[in-house]
Amino acid sequence: MTATGEDTAWVRGLIAAESPDPDLSSGSIAWLQCLCRAATRALPVTGAAISVMVAGGTQGLAAASDTRSELVEELQFTLGEGPCLDARSQGRPVLAPDLAGESGGRWPAYTSAAMEHGVEAVFAFPMRIGAVRLGVLDMYRARPGVLPPDALDLAQVFTGVALTGLLDAHEVMGADRLAEEMGQISRYRVEVHHAQGMLQVQLGVGPEAALLRLRAEAYLQGRRLGEVARDVVDRKLTLERDEA
Repeated sequence: MTATGEDTAWVRGLIAAESPDPDLSSGSIAWLQCLCRAATRALPVTGAAISVMVAGGTQGLAAASDTRSELVEELQFTLGEGPCLDARSQGRPVLAPDLAGESGGRWPAYTSAAMEHGVEAVFAFPMRIGAVRLGVLDMYRARPGVLPPDALDLAQVFTGVALTGLLDAHEVMGADRLAEEMGQISRYRVEVHHAQGMLQVQLGVGPEAALLRLRAEAYLQGRRLGEVARDVVDRKLTLERDEA
């Protein structure tokens, strides 16, 4: 489906009718959160989240409709697998209507963790123009089930509006201001890299093993990767070397 001007205008109206959390600024992050919330009202989904590309080519959480969606979105970066990452790398939608079934078998760790948070279906839509991929819009359902064709079409309209919104923000604000606003996306990444370096020294391992250990600790504690990394950096958490 190619979105018409009426489709786009209708979706933008839905976004404008939403209110972001009061602790967010009135910039791009707040607008993206409103988009996620509008998507959950317009589509047969229970949550939505957006991850975007940030400086250095890494991808991070930008906004979510609710806390559960935020946690499940971030799980993909904690575990290093998931539909969002696949959608971005493949440049096409990745649809997993039943995580407990065959569609979830591609990401065993993510699937198990997402279902523990009450998510049983995920639909990931890349925000892309040609070979340029700016991020992914993910939609979640608390029950398994496919999205009907009209809902898939509408999800693509929301994805296109999100993409255009990011490009508009870049044009109006400029790269520096937009990067500053998106900086909250990459803060936890900075902490993760710092913690990763500390663990390399503490555990006597390479960077990949250090990151894997950090991810495993976050998974075991049921916490976000950034929170565990912050504890390592602040020396509130010390991980022991594995016995030989």
